[in-house]
Amino acid sequence: MNTMQATRLVAAREIRVKLRDRTFLFGTLFFLLIAAAATILPPLLSGGPSSVAVTAAAAGPLREAGLQVRTVPDDRAAEQAVRDGDVDAAVVSGPAVLAMDEAPDDVVTALSTQPAVRLLDPDAVDPVVAFLVPFAFAFIFFITSQTFGVQIAQSIVEEKQTRIVEILVAAVPVRALLAGKMIAGTILALGQIALIALVALVGMQFGDSGGLLSLLAPAIGWFLPFFLLGFVLVAAMWAAAGALVNRQEDIAGVSTPVQLAVMLPFFAVIFLNDNATAMRVLSYLPFSAPTAMPLRLFTGDAAGWEPLVSLVLLLVAAAAFVAAGARVYEGSLLRTNGRTSVRAAWRSRETPG
Repeated sequence: MNTMQATRLVAAREIRVKLRDRTFLFGTLFFLLIAAAATILPPLLSGGPSSVAVTAAAAGPLREAGLQVRTVPDDRAAEQAVRDGDVDAAVVSGPAVLAMDEAPDDVVTALSTQPAVRLLDPDAVDPVVAFLVPFAFAFIFFITSQTFGVQIAQSIVEEKQTRIVEILVAAVPVRALLAGKMIAGTILALGQIALIALVALVGMQFGDSGGLLSLLAPAIGWFLPFFLLGFVLVAAMWAAAGALVNRQEDIAGVSTPVQLAVMLPFFAVIFLNDNATAMRVLSYLPFSAPTAMPLRLFTGDAAGWEPLVSLVLLLVAAAAFVAAGARVYEGSLLRTNGRTSVRAAWRSRETPG
């Protein structure tokens, strides 16, 4: 059996085991339900009356239509109320309806005539969407890399703890064993994300969010290759961490650097998504690029060449981490006499403990 065949065999085994795991199946179902609820429920639950600024003389029809009316002294004050975000729309002389980024249908319907609608900022991203999109990208990468990364580490530790690893290493090359586990984890992670994306797309269509879908499509297209490379990078770290210990309860002690490497970029993207300079820097750092760059593409802040450069940098970083992780994995896999230090594993890849 050559290395390629052994890798496929290990990957197939890992996938079969995981697809029979009820925890994994229920977890996937849980995420699918969240995706469905997040895309279907908001349009169904929205639809409250708009708030509108208008002079006292023109307020009657709007109040009768059940809208939230705010009286202002003149048209200039009405427009300023829209710009300040105090109201959803304003009715000014003409008549005309002013809105920031979306035509208020209920205000237009409440007027006896069909006035012209002038959007003050037609290209603006809805504030709710501007918050949810970066959170969604960051959360998906964070939870997926953590979940499947931990599973890779646990699988390695289980084989060491039961001494099965000695039989496996005698049958297949060590690197084939590592590659198979990482490939299986990557396939399962991408498969889960694909299912979630499919449910979200159906939910957007059901919830009449086609406009949002057209905005998200380019960012989602770029998110997939960034996610793939980012996950491979993190998976290599989890595999190395799992090979350093011999008991499941010891994983937490060696995985702290890995968890911080994923957690800190997650919070950075969430809290700094409105800081252009910070996001530009984050979009080129290996651990934050998988979420920061697609987000900048969604908001239109990235030039056409930037995702290509960022992807190349991420590819180089992922290759380096895979090579380093493989060396630590080989140097510690057969050490079963306690926790192995990274230095010891790096110096000796083949000496069993």
